[in-house]
This record gives sequence, C-alpha cells and structure tokens, in this order.
Amino acid sequence: MSLAPRAVLVHRTTEYEELVARHGTHGQAAFFLSSRGRDIEEVAERHRRTRHALAEVTAAIPLTWRQTRVERRDLDRFLFASEDVVVVVGQDGLVANVAKYLAGQPVIGIDTDPGRNPGVLVRHRPGDARLLLPAVLAAGTGTAELTMVEAVADDTQRLLALNEIYLGAAGHQTARYRLGLDDDGGAVEAQASSGVLVGTGTGATGWIRSVWQERGGGGDVGPRLPGPTEDRLVWFVREAWPSPATGTSLVAGELPAGGRLTLTVESERLIAFGDGIESDAVELTWGQRVRVGRAETALRLVG
Repeated sequence: MSLAPRAVLVHRTTEYEELVARHGTHGQAAFFLSSRGRDIEEVAERHRRTRHALAEVTAAIPLTWRQTRVERRDLDRFLFASEDVVVVVGQDGLVANVAKYLAGQPVIGIDTDPGRNPGVLVRHRPGDARLLLPAVLAAGTGTAELTMVEAVADDTQRLLALNEIYLGAAGHQTARYRLGLDDDGGAVEAQASSGVLVGTGTGATGWIRSVWQERGGGGDVGPRLPGPTEDRLVWFVREAWPSPATGTSLVAGELPAGGRLTLTVESERLIAFGDGIESDAVELTWGQRVRVGRAETALRLVG
C-alpha cells in the first residue's frame, strides 16, 4: 500500500523570535531596538504575518495527508521522502536553501511578505494553498523544472545548489588554483583570485547578476545570462590577479548542458558552498580536483 502524501512545511525562525531569544523578553528586545532608532513593532508585525501564513497553510492541508514542519537550520538533518509535497513558507532564499536536499519532490513557494520579497520562487499567497495542495499531485499540474548546478570533487564529495556555487578561500585570503574547461582543448590557467562563481538562470536574479552587471552585462562583452529553465550555466572569476605565475585570460563564460569547469586546488584549503550556506561546504585541499556543471537534478517548482 502506498503512503499518503506528506506535506512538509519549511520555514525559518523570524527576526522577532531571534531578538527575543537573544534578549530574553519582548520588552528588553524593544529597548535594544529603540536605543538604535528602531521600532520593534515593524519586526513584530512581520513575525505575525509569517505565523498567520503558517497557520493558514497548515489548515489547508488535506485531512488524509500526513504533515510535518522543518526549520531551516535543521534541513541538513531532515530526511525527505519521495511522497513529500514541500511547502516553503517564507522568502525566495528559503526555496534555494531546501532545493539541494530534494530529489524531484514538488515545491510550492508561499510568500509571507508580498512586496518585500521579489517573489521569484515564492510565487503564491497563503490563501492559494487550499487549491494548490490537493491539485499538486494531479497529472498536468504546472511545474517549472529549474536548472541546478553541482560540484563533484575527486573524492566523491558532491554539492548541489539552485542559484550558484562559490569556490574559493573560506576567509578573505587569495584562492590559488588551476582553471580549465572541458571543451577548451585541455588548456588550463593558473589563477589567484577571490574565488569563482558558477550559477544558473535562477541565480541570475541574485549574486550572479550583480557580478554580470559589474562586468558590463547587457553589452556585447561577456556571457549572456540564462533563464531559470535553460540548461546553460554561467561562470565568473572574481578579481583575478595577474602576475608572472598567474593569468587572467579565463575570467567568464558559459557552460552548455554537458560542459564542465574544472578547478585544481593549489592552496592548503579551499571550500565550495552553494546558495550562500557556507556552514554546509565541501572542503578541498592541495591537489584536489573539482568539476562544476549542470546537475541532473532539477527543482520542480509549482506555479
């Protein structure tokens, strides 16, 4: 007998909850903010909207379904199942946070703060859940297959991300490595930089776009940003440093569906992390090789 669907509500601790946890009481948190020219009511109101959204979505879960909740900081310890329907209640970034732990489960993004969030990934309002949840498993329900990026190290460590993967030093030190492209005739370049970014079309709405714009994006120079469902990726080297031993000729480009960017570490310690979550990083040391390209896994976003 197949299991009933399970609604997994993904959320994060609100700013208000963090403030009260840090300062002990509402009053002490309010005093702390007022001493810095801030009113706690602004933060408390966002907290109330988030809690109301969670309650509304919970009430919309069909009675025959199972349900559970998981907080963002617990995602790396949570076991998702094939029958799950993932409901992200919060910001766009929370969808990216959960994407790397999924294997094709449908995701519904619920915006708790319309107008404040861009709504790129949290495309629905809390009230939409009552119709979306029963329909999400039906044939023909509209989902977008959003391209993801992966990094695979030569020791089998693997990292997935929805927006981008960063490879570089853990702090602000210079990262040293050798960079090459699969389709570039085997040519590689020794580089010293502040890191390499490889991103998707979804990431092109965030960090990748800011780097692209700094490089004169929109003109005839540099790669063209992909759309969220395109197989292409784009990559940028940040602040490559020219020296007698390091070059700057490979600093940006596109990766087609089967293309891979290869980085060979020439530092004592480099890391690779996805979507800004440095706490969940792949660690690399001297001589290790990591290849970055499009992942076979995609994010199934509803709506």
